[in-house]
Amino acid sequence: MTDGPASSTEGQTLRIATRDSPLALWQANHVAGLLREAHPGLRVELVEVKTTGDRNRVDPLPTMARALEDGTPGGGANGVGLFTKEVQRAVLDGRADVAVHSLKDLPTGPVPGLTLAAVPKRASRWDALVLPDGAGAGSLDDLPEGATVGTGSPRRRAQLLRLRPDLSFAEARGNVETRLAKLDAGDFHALILAEAGLDRLGLSGRISKRLDTEILPAVGQGALGIECRADDPAVDLLAPLNHLIARAEADAERACLHRLGAGCHAPVGVRGRGENPNAIELTAALLSLDGETCLQANATGPDARAVGVAVAESLLERGGSALL
Repeated sequence: MTDGPASSTEGQTLRIATRDSPLALWQANHVAGLLREAHPGLRVELVEVKTTGDRNRVDPLPTMARALEDGTPGGGANGVGLFTKEVQRAVLDGRADVAVHSLKDLPTGPVPGLTLAAVPKRASRWDALVLPDGAGAGSLDDLPEGATVGTGSPRRRAQLLRLRPDLSFAEARGNVETRLAKLDAGDFHALILAEAGLDRLGLSGRISKRLDTEILPAVGQGALGIECRADDPAVDLLAPLNHLIARAEADAERACLHRLGAGCHAPVGVRGRGENPNAIELTAALLSLDGETCLQANATGPDARAVGVAVAESLLERGGSALL
């Protein structure tokens, strides 16, 4: 970070590392706006980065994760940071001061030298059913027998199969606009996308149904994670952006996934919620890939991370390891 006067942020420049997709750029610019609002006079610049997940838009993400997981700091099983590692590296090597991630993409293991400094207020955490342009509203029940749904997520696939065992699936790689174009061209009968991403891109009108009773979301879905170097003054600049309830929910969800030894490509759905950061409830489901087996657990408490660990241990005690 470029220094200005010691008593203010006037003249200081903060560099934000981000992926270069339209959604990632929206998120980085959103954080830039929050920073300028919290620190008048602060200059903010974006540093665009290509990630492994961006460069390879062909292979299924779980396959890429398994191939790359060995030796990745903070990755852990199935959580190597396909969309985050290169962005983190830009901060670690000094090209940027801050990294903005979709929190659901950020592995739960620590990366030496970095800290998760802030989680801003959370957007919708839910998945959405998207039908071809002009189809209007609809539900999972309206899909034809044997319909093809565009999603590569094991979490989404397993929960959908539990509701509709007849469904088939196809990979849906690429940015949101690319996936929608494939849907409208007839590649799929439906897509499953994160509602927050559609909202952020001004595409809420494409949502046919919010799946808030059908599918538990991914860990951190709808939230942003802002990292910086652990010893950097940027920690203090980011503090006003931290939303205490969103952070507590995220801490519980991420602690659960970390204790399971799983990652963002595991068939795990969660929902953390709380009226205040000292009373967090977490519900989690761990499924077999075919959706036939579903273990669920729930816990509530004042310590978000302890709640997450308790839920994970309950799932493991009931045989969850066999599903991971």
